[in-house]
Amino acid sequence: MALFGSKAKTLSSKAVRPTVVRTQNVAKEIQNIARSYEISTDKLDFNLLETQTYTRLNDGSKETEWEFVDDQELYELDDKTALLNPLFQIKQTYEIEIFSPSKEMHAFCPDLKLAVGANASKCKVYLSISAGSKIVYKEGLDEALKTIINKKKIRAGILIGIFDEMLKGVVSKISAEVRVNEEKTYEKPETILIAESFEPTATTDDALILHYENNKKEINEDDKIDYASRGFIQSVEKDELLIEYVKPKLGLPGRNCRGEFMEPSEPIVSNEVTFSVDETIRVEESEEYIRYYANENGYIAFEDNSYRIKNDMDINEVSFKKTGSIRSGVDSDVILNVSEADAIKDAIGTGMHVEVTEIEVEGNVGSHAKVIAQKATIGGQTHSTALVKADELDINVHKGKAIGKEVKITRLEHGAVRAEKVRVSQALGGTIIAKEIDIEICASHVKATASKRIEIQKLQGSENIFTINPVLKKEVKKGLEDNQDSIETLKFTVKELEKEINNYKILIKEGTPAFLEIKKRLVHYKKNGVKLPASFVKKYKEFTQMQEKLKDIQKEYAVKNDQLTLQTTKTSSFQDSIFDARVINRDRWIGYNEIRFILVDPPMELVYKPKEGSADKIFGLVEIDDGEYAIEAVKE
Repeated sequence: MALFGSKAKTLSSKAVRPTVVRTQNVAKEIQNIARSYEISTDKLDFNLLETQTYTRLNDGSKETEWEFVDDQELYELDDKTALLNPLFQIKQTYEIEIFSPSKEMHAFCPDLKLAVGANASKCKVYLSISAGSKIVYKEGLDEALKTIINKKKIRAGILIGIFDEMLKGVVSKISAEVRVNEEKTYEKPETILIAESFEPTATTDDALILHYENNKKEINEDDKIDYASRGFIQSVEKDELLIEYVKPKLGLPGRNCRGEFMEPSEPIVSNEVTFSVDETIRVEESEEYIRYYANENGYIAFEDNSYRIKNDMDINEVSFKKTGSIRSGVDSDVILNVSEADAIKDAIGTGMHVEVTEIEVEGNVGSHAKVIAQKATIGGQTHSTALVKADELDINVHKGKAIGKEVKITRLEHGAVRAEKVRVSQALGGTIIAKEIDIEICASHVKATASKRIEIQKLQGSENIFTINPVLKKEVKKGLEDNQDSIETLKFTVKELEKEINNYKILIKEGTPAFLEIKKRLVHYKKNGVKLPASFVKKYKEFTQMQEKLKDIQKEYAVKNDQLTLQTTKTSSFQDSIFDARVINRDRWIGYNEIRFILVDPPMELVYKPKEGSADKIFGLVEIDDGEYAIEAVKE
């Protein structure tokens, strides 16, 4: 027992006489003896001769006597009520023999490398076994392991026999694993809980959490930082948690595996609520917190020491210097009014990004700016690199790019528009793509593409191209592309099946006479009780299998051919409406202009150039013969 837990060590030049001491601090006693002999502590070992445990209740008014606790009663001390009583005290005294191990002494487990450690509070104690450790089974291994572990616990100031009820099971498990194979080697390190006392509950200091600020999108370290987005307004959604006040709460006491009582610290209170809220924010309170939720969409405003949710905002301009980008979202119910109307200034500055539910801009939208909303009105002009996107969109002078559902433009100056319906008062060049397009005055260099109708009230220029294309929407284009891919695949499959059918038909035709002869013979053999020749039976089965295979291929061919017919018909349906589409010029034709119709099936583009001075006003696509089409003047 004296050698358990120690490797054979080289005898120190200064051998230490075995010394018996009683102490509460084993590590300190070993240090004192090592210092007196001028050797390091790792040159010393000790035997645990006796452990005595004492407890008492001490209220501090007078010194009370310590009471001895028998070893058999130690685990009865593991009582939460007693141990969490701040007046309860516990200590252990150890009688140990300290000595220098000799060369002849051998450790019970020479290749076992283990350590005992604890968490920060010392309420959980762990046994760590290093990778490469090896244990060879010997009689008395359980007791040896327990002694090794307890000695390490004592060195670390951890009580033994208290809080460590699981230690017996841990030791038994290790010993059993070693006994099965007579030895065990640890390929990787292991950490095992061997003692657990009462962890204190931490005290909660009060805190004020502004969730509406923390809900900003986190920036990845690899992302490019947008310095223009400074959060001028903080948009919020209905029922969103905006603010939370965490109430201070005193923690619960604990007692660690050293027997020390752990008193919780007093909470720090430094964030008391001093603000108020109005009816746009609701308050929910419990014992732990006070929470503030948005009652509606909008943005959060803090004015006169009061929080509220607002919807309308009036500002002079959106610029890098004054506001940065404003991105509350198109569903935020935020309505933004930008009042800067000076023609030589930008109401929405260079590179600014504005995203709100509604926006009204009295002035200009600058270069590389983006305006996104459900409804937008631009009173000035858009820069050629600006983007404005809204379901309902009204622009005075448009030079940039506009996307929407219903778009109205007073003057289009070489800008681009894509929408469901577009109405332009005056078009001075530009590109328009929509289902329906209305232009009051059309000058020159306008490219208008519609799926249903293009109508011009007054034509004043030339070099215009008016195109009818039934496939404009992205989803329609995608559907057509997918359909055409399916058609090509089906065409290939049908063609291959046709080849296979023809091959089987030839084989069956050539093999039928032989088959009939074999069949006749087999019937004869069977009738006369003669054993059927194996070669005849094999050829008969091969021919019948060939017939079945032909039937299966013909069935598959019929299915694939029907699918091909259906897909081909579907392709034609993509352009069904093209015969109802119209290009209308209510004025006389002047200069050089083109009308184009794009067909899907057959894929072709037809071009018609109205003669200058022509009074024909309405043009459509007509089928002049089977598979032949032309653009002609038609009735409305």
